[in-house]
Amino acid sequence: MKVAIVIDSLVGGGAEKVMLTLATELVRQEHTVTILSLANSIEYDIASTIQVAFLFNHRASKVDRFWHKKASIKKLESWFSAEQQNYGEFDVVLSNLDRSNNLLSQSSIKNVHYVIHNSVEGELARQKKLGPFAHLYLKKSKRNLSDKSLICVSKGIEEEITQGNIIEPKFITTIYNPFDIPAIRELAEQENSAIPNSPYLIHVGRLAKQKRHDILFAAFAQLDKRYKLVLLCNKPAKALKLAQQYGIAEQLVLPGFQQNPYQWIKRADALVLSSDFEGLPTVLIEALAVGTAVVSTDCNHGPKEILTNALAKYLVPIQSPDELANAIEQVHRDKPNVLDADILKKVTAEPVVKQYLKLA
Repeated sequence: MKVAIVIDSLVGGGAEKVMLTLATELVRQEHTVTILSLANSIEYDIASTIQVAFLFNHRASKVDRFWHKKASIKKLESWFSAEQQNYGEFDVVLSNLDRSNNLLSQSSIKNVHYVIHNSVEGELARQKKLGPFAHLYLKKSKRNLSDKSLICVSKGIEEEITQGNIIEPKFITTIYNPFDIPAIRELAEQENSAIPNSPYLIHVGRLAKQKRHDILFAAFAQLDKRYKLVLLCNKPAKALKLAQQYGIAEQLVLPGFQQNPYQWIKRADALVLSSDFEGLPTVLIEALAVGTAVVSTDCNHGPKEILTNALAKYLVPIQSPDELANAIEQVHRDKPNVLDADILKKVTAEPVVKQYLKLA
């Protein structure tokens, strides 16, 4: 089959990594994949077997605003028209993130399915704090997905949409994110001299309000001072400044974005997620895959679908640094075996790809 993946950019992030994993497995199964990034920006290493194109030669941060939208949609439609005239029609088009969704949902392009990576209500609640215009823009963006085909990355997101009144989809289903678990485990074994020899916890995620680094730092400040905290994030200088407010700046390790985060995750005592909301947090599954214990907020959505059975005890309420600190201490005492976590059986790349291809 011929598959197009449209996404806002290829700068480090969960949705970007998920789509690259999906593309890699599609190519392995001998399908043709083209990734169309709106922005001309990329941080990941991408295999030469995956075609990558850029719609704009800049960051494309406002291409879906009303004064640019018509021209942007026309440019998008022209790209698809040329591609399909030369190589045939796409069997499946997967749209990811708001700017891509806004353009595709108002275009004439066919066979489009919209991948919902995050809690819609969580994103709207966060945007409301940024002001009425930001909230209105995002709410309109979400409503553009009504009467469309939606793919949710967790059952929690699907339930939120079907029970809410923001989006009324034509079709909706859940497909868990794909993971190449053998490849993750192989990469985790690579040596890296930059990794601390002393005990450390790890947090992986961009510095954004949703991720609640303030809650993470407040919890970490309560722990034994012998621990370090590794942050794999996009704005290390800003993270360091925030950490100074909690008196933990000297305990931070800030290597920045890493092409191979798995070697860092595998050697950590535990991975901690402190978010207010998520979709299906990739880093939790990656940690379990390499045998690293996990502590997470029980946010909407995803963590409760990942940490099930005995691992559910390491879920804590959002915005509660005291309970997060207690759970971290508990996981240190328990040292649970996480390699047989149920979720790992549900996210293997090959069957996930088959679910996507059924959409054709």
